[in-house]
Amino acid sequence: MSIVGLQAKDVAEKVLFEELFILDVRNEADYVDWKIEGKQVASINKPYFDLLEGVDGILAELPKNQDILVVCAKEGSSMFVAEQLAEAGIENVYYLVGGMKAWSEYVKPIKVGNLKDGGSIYQFNRVGKGCLSYMVVSNGEAAVIDSVRTIEAYESFAKEQGVVITNVLDTHLHADHISGGRKLAEKINGTYWLPPKDAEEVVFSYEPLVEGTVITVGTTKIDIQAIYSPGHTIGSTSFIVDDSYLLSGDILFVDSIGRPDLAGKAEDWVSDLRTTLYKRYKALSQELIVLPAHYSKVSELDEQGVVSAKLKDLFVENAGLNIEDEAEFRKTVTENLPPQPNAYQEIRQTNMGKINPNEEEQREMEIGPNRCAVHE
Repeated sequence: MSIVGLQAKDVAEKVLFEELFILDVRNEADYVDWKIEGKQVASINKPYFDLLEGVDGILAELPKNQDILVVCAKEGSSMFVAEQLAEAGIENVYYLVGGMKAWSEYVKPIKVGNLKDGGSIYQFNRVGKGCLSYMVVSNGEAAVIDSVRTIEAYESFAKEQGVVITNVLDTHLHADHISGGRKLAEKINGTYWLPPKDAEEVVFSYEPLVEGTVITVGTTKIDIQAIYSPGHTIGSTSFIVDDSYLLSGDILFVDSIGRPDLAGKAEDWVSDLRTTLYKRYKALSQELIVLPAHYSKVSELDEQGVVSAKLKDLFVENAGLNIEDEAEFRKTVTENLPPQPNAYQEIRQTNMGKINPNEEEQREMEIGPNRCAVHE
């Protein structure tokens, strides 16, 4: 019996906006570490090797009138199990084309809003990892902030919009995913910006991104204003776009705050993190709409699939912004943290240009959730 494979793009639509039941046939440890989640997504884990003799034992656990997606690491095992289910009479069964590797790489662009002088800002959601990047578009030009490794998403979107990418910026040296910033800038012959305090060990040229830098996108003068905001890294820099949006990188999220330990400097950077969040951000316009570089839970997405919040609301609702005692804050951001991202040291080395893993090695390094927040 022929079964249908769903591309990661189609699965993302279901995960963000529809109901879906997932049968994950990877081993239990991989499932516990990282799985497909959504507001209306239910899933169970039944390792592939337990299903080699047949699927009769799990039929009672599967829904009768709902799409069922079988998922594995690369595709083959899920295709086999999906075929078994179809032969057993289960309808509406699919498998994920390319498996969790493909899921990890898919990037969905969603419009956040319009800018004052005719431009727009878009959020690119790498749904499988919770990575968020941005494109600011104005009058034929575009800037990309916190690009992920799969830069084709930005190239094809820019082509659709009829704009030319001129500037590529990273808010900091990433440790959870391989940045596509330098690669994208080289390909489009644009300018790559990186905070110099995060770039002391990089082995390539870049344009230093320091406080006070203003980058103009298009002749309509949509400004991106850099604000030095250390704490997640020593060079972390936020951007205010069009006096309306605060791109906070990995300093501030909707439900949590950034962790300071991914460069081994947690104790050193705690004070920087607190100063950035409790003083620098507090002094900004509280009407700014915060657009972070990551999210941890699907509950952080609104009905359109956008992750955002007003700064004033986060100062009320975000627990990380409401720890009055400094010692308690220090303890919160240095103890009992979630596990560090997979291969984060190698990812940092790659983002410095010190090592050059091939495509498959890069894919393997990035497998898993982002884990940039203090609380998952």
